[in-house]
This record gives sequence, C-alpha cells and structure tokens, in this order.
Amino acid sequence: MGFESTPLIAVVVGVAGLAVAGGFAAGVLKESAGNDKMKELSKAIQEGAMAYLNRQYKTLIPFVLVIFLVLFFAKNWQAAVSFLSGAAASALAGYVGMSITTRANARTTEAARSSLNKALGVSFRAGAVMGLSVAGLGLLGVAGLFMLFNSAETINSFAFGASAIALFARVGGGIYTKAADVGADLVGKVEAGIPEDDPRNPAVIADNVGDNVGDTAGMGADLFESYAATTIAGMLIGYSVFRGAGVGEWLFLAIGAVGLVSSIIASFFVRTGENANPQMALNQGLWGTNILTAAGAFALVHLMLPAEFVTESGLVLTPNGVFIAIVCGLVVNILIGLITEHFTSNQKKPAQSIAASAETGAATVLISGLAVGLKSTALPVLTICAATYAAFWAAGVFGIAMAAMAMLSTAGIVVAIDSFGPVADNAGGIAEMAELEPSVRKTTDKLDAVGNTTAAVAKGFAIGSAALTALALFHAYAELAGIKNIDILNSTTIIGLFVGAALPFLFSAYAMQAVGKAAFDMIGEVRRQFREIPGIMEGTGKPDYAACVDISTRAAIREMIIPGLLAVLTPLAVGFLLGREALGGMLAGGTFAGFLMAVFMANAGGAWDNAKKYIEEGHHGGKGSEAHKAAVVGDTVGDPFKDTSGPSLNALIKVMGTISLIIAPFLVP
Repeated sequence: MGFESTPLIAVVVGVAGLAVAGGFAAGVLKESAGNDKMKELSKAIQEGAMAYLNRQYKTLIPFVLVIFLVLFFAKNWQAAVSFLSGAAASALAGYVGMSITTRANARTTEAARSSLNKALGVSFRAGAVMGLSVAGLGLLGVAGLFMLFNSAETINSFAFGASAIALFARVGGGIYTKAADVGADLVGKVEAGIPEDDPRNPAVIADNVGDNVGDTAGMGADLFESYAATTIAGMLIGYSVFRGAGVGEWLFLAIGAVGLVSSIIASFFVRTGENANPQMALNQGLWGTNILTAAGAFALVHLMLPAEFVTESGLVLTPNGVFIAIVCGLVVNILIGLITEHFTSNQKKPAQSIAASAETGAATVLISGLAVGLKSTALPVLTICAATYAAFWAAGVFGIAMAAMAMLSTAGIVVAIDSFGPVADNAGGIAEMAELEPSVRKTTDKLDAVGNTTAAVAKGFAIGSAALTALALFHAYAELAGIKNIDILNSTTIIGLFVGAALPFLFSAYAMQAVGKAAFDMIGEVRRQFREIPGIMEGTGKPDYAACVDISTRAAIREMIIPGLLAVLTPLAVGFLLGREALGGMLAGGTFAGFLMAVFMANAGGAWDNAKKYIEEGHHGGKGSEAHKAAVVGDTVGDPFKDTSGPSLNALIKVMGTISLIIAPFLVP
C-alpha cells in the first residue's frame, strides 16, 4: 500500500527523539550548579546512583549472557541478538537518564533562587532526557531490528531483554530506595526528631540516591519494557489479522512515531508563572501529547488502512473502528491518572481521611490506608474493562493491541513528568543541606509537592499500561502457541490459573521482606552513627554518608535475585512441565492478580504518604504531634508498597508474557 518505508521513518523519529534528549541534556548542564556545598552534595548523590547502577548491571551480565547463549543455540542468532539489544538498550536508557537527573538536582536548586519557572524548566528538561531516551531507544530498537530481520516473531526477544533488565531495575531500585527512606524516617524523623533532608541524618544521601534509582531508572526501565513488549506483541497480532507482513505491523511503528513526535512538541510548552500551580504546566504537556497523538493517529489510520478489511473471523475492520480503539487507549491514559490522583492526593478525601484517623494512633492509620488501597482497585478495573470491551467491539483483537500501543506511545512525556519528581525532591534536599535561604526551599517544595502527585499518576499509568500490554501479549502468545480457546475446566489450565494468581503474592512477599531486611541494617547503622560519632546532633561532626549508601546498594543487589529468578523460572516450569494451555492459564491468573495487587499496593502507599504530608501542612496537630508520628508509621509501611512491590508487579506481569512468547513454539499441547 505504499508504506514500506514506515520502519525507516520510525528509526528516523527514534533518532530525532534521542537528538532532542541530547539537546535538553546540554541545556541542563549549561545551568549553574550553585556554590561548592551544593556541588559537593550533588556529586555525592550522582556517584552513589551511578555506583549502584554499575553494580546492578555487572551482577546481571552473567544472567544476560546465559540467556543469550540459550537463545543462540536453542532458537537462532537473530533472537539472541535481539535479546541482547533489548537488555543493552534498557540499560543505556537508565544510564543516560540517571546521569542527567543526578546532575540536574543542584542546578534546579540554584534555578529556584531565581524563579519557579526556571526551576521547573531545569527539572522538567532533565526528566525529559529520560523520557525521550526511553521512547526514542524503544522505537529505534524495535523498528531497527524489524528492518534487519523483517519478522516480529524473530525480534520478540528484544522485549524479553528489556523485561529482564526492567524486572531487576524495579525490584533492586525499589529495595534500595525504601531501605534508605525507612531508615532515614524512623531514626531521623521519629526517634531523633530532626527534619527530613537534615544533613545530620547519615541516611540522607542514600535516601536522595534512592529517589533516582527507584523513580528514574526503575520507572524508565518499566515503561521501556512496556513500550517494546506492546509494540512487538501488536505487530505479531497485526501480522496474523492482516494475514501476512504489511500494514498490520507498520501501523504500530507509525503510532509509536506519532506519539514520540507529540511528546517532543508538547515538552516545549511546559512552563509556569511565578504564582501559578506547576501541576497545570505539566498537565499541559500531558494533555497536549494525548491530543496531538489522537490527531496524528486519525490521519494515519485513514492513510494507511483500507476502507474495509474482512478478517478471517469475519470482522470488518475500518479506519474509524481502529481510531476508536486508539482513543480508548488514550482515554485510559487520562482516566487512570485521574483515579490515581483521587485516591492518593493530599488534596482529596481518601488521603485526608487517613490523616484524620492518625489522631487515634498508628493502628487506625494502617487500617484506613489498607481500606483506601483495596477500594481503589474497582475503578481502574472498570476502566480497563470498558476500554477492552470498546476496543474489541470497534476492531477486535487488533483494537485491543492498538489501544495498548496508543497508551504507550505517550511514554516519552509520562516518563519525563515522572523523572522530574526525583530531581525536584533532590533539589529540596540540597537546599536544606546547603542551608540556603528559606525562599529557595519554599520554591522547591512547590515542585516537590507536584512531583509526589506526578509520581503517583505515573505509577498508575505504568500499572494500567502493564494491564493492556499483558492483554496484547496474551493474544500474541495464543497466536504463536496455536491456541484458539483455553478450557478452564481442564485440570492443567486450572493449575496454571492458581499458580499464576499466587505468583504476585509470593513475589511481593519476597520484595517486602527484602526491604525489611535492608531497612533493619540501615536503622542499625544510623543509630550507631548517632551514638558513636561525636557532634552529629550539634552539627560539628560529619556523618558517614558512604556507609549508608553502601548498605542500600549491597542489600538491593543481594535481595533482588530471588524475586527475579522466581519471575523468570516459573513460566518456564509451567510451560514445559504442564503444556501450553497451563501456561495460558498462568498468564491469565498472573495478569489479573498482579494488576489488582499492583493497584492496591501503589495507591495505599501513595495515600499513606500524602496523609503524612497533609498533617505536615499543619492539620491534625502538624509536625511533631502524635498524629504525625502515627502517620509516619503508615508512610513507612506504605513505602515498600508503592515503591517496591507495587511497581515491580508491572515488570513481573510483562516478564511472564515476553518469556512465554519465546517458548510458545516449543510447547506441547
């Protein structure tokens, strides 16, 4: 149909995304990093973050090489190269993003001495480096490999490579950041009664490092994985629906390109006034991206698709039907964000109700938070169900894949908005530790408050996109495995369902336990330093920040192995021991249970966090009150919920799907 050059165009757009990211990075690095104290603090955070990434990736090299060799000999060299490319691209995105965001923190602090808009510009452009790198490398990797090997099935291991790195990045990063955060909060804020980001707290640098390895590298790897998996699964479905290579595959690359271009354009419109709400500026970027993507997608489907196409099942596909499915994905994007904001924002009733319960102690804080988290699962499920039904009604299975692709096509701006948060948070910490004028901290606090909301919304986006990605992967698996229907009355299918549903619970338990172990070590170290280093509390003695950074790093690397292997080995065991229908059952059980668990844990944790912040604003007694102490306990429990187990479940769901695509042709009925 004359669109054979689509993969090449997608490659060019991917390169353009990386070029714009490079321009943003250069602009950020031109900004002043402030005085010597600010530079010293920023360098400590940067060195800690990069040291963690180096150790994490070195630990994963043997794992990656083993899978590379297995694919090389068991499948073919193209699949092995695709896997290695996916792993390398995911790692590269993490390095690039972390390198800039950890350099941007002091520059944001210095910019905050001038104006709110300048501070927003520096922190957002730093986040955009990560966002555009994720989307650019994802589109470039998939389109480039497709041009080389001309087969979506051959390159599906690219998504598995991305999934493997993302799983460990999410689990390891989550363990790191929460070990530091819990240690800093419980000993510093509760026991010693010193403020957050106080330089006397030995865990404060580790806590700032953790913000980056969790919310920047972790989220970036998570959505890079979703991007790659959704694109490739969609291309597999498109190949099947359109009965061969062609427009069914190219359209997914075209939508990805339109989404990336829209993210680039919208990123230039993120700006705010001195007395305005920075949230509105970020919303302009998000809404602008969705509107531009919808407009571009409308043009694409009418240009690329025939007026009517009859599938083997008899469904008539039309450009308007496919566009409706695309809009479904974009609407899910917006609705999931609004729902997440409702249940987690400190300006909304759920978090405020948790804050009110703090007046009767920590137990009622925990009960209220659990209730909010459980209640928050219903609306996202209904949203996904409605979108799935509408997309299927409009364009069948192809429509579901298109809805997922539309949602992920906006990943560039979503990751940018999420990565802005840790930069703003670190900027506030540096302002506090460098003892800058109170007006600077007031400006950074405005950005940090917005960053907390955007982080929660981005987690909601990641979870929602994981659900749609899993549905696309599930259909792609059925195509490759030759399964028309899965019989839930079959005993092996039922076993698979139960194993899949149980896996998120076991996986979450290991992740939570890992945070507990690491936090125990961190708390012991902080107490030791308060006890043994003279003059810390008086400000005359210097804490040993490096010791706390090392504790978090070692714990994260050590504890991420078991959950990671559990996610990789379970689908292999079920598939080869019980067969393809059992693995299909496992994918179904794992997807549904994992999605619900992820929503519950992320939203409960976010609500606990913002309930504490609501009290810190002066409500219910304010900082130092008994209600505040109770809320800190809730926030401490919520930390591994929202930043370790909850987000890691996204990666678990997708690892199950991507590894199933690879082994599907080898499974027996």
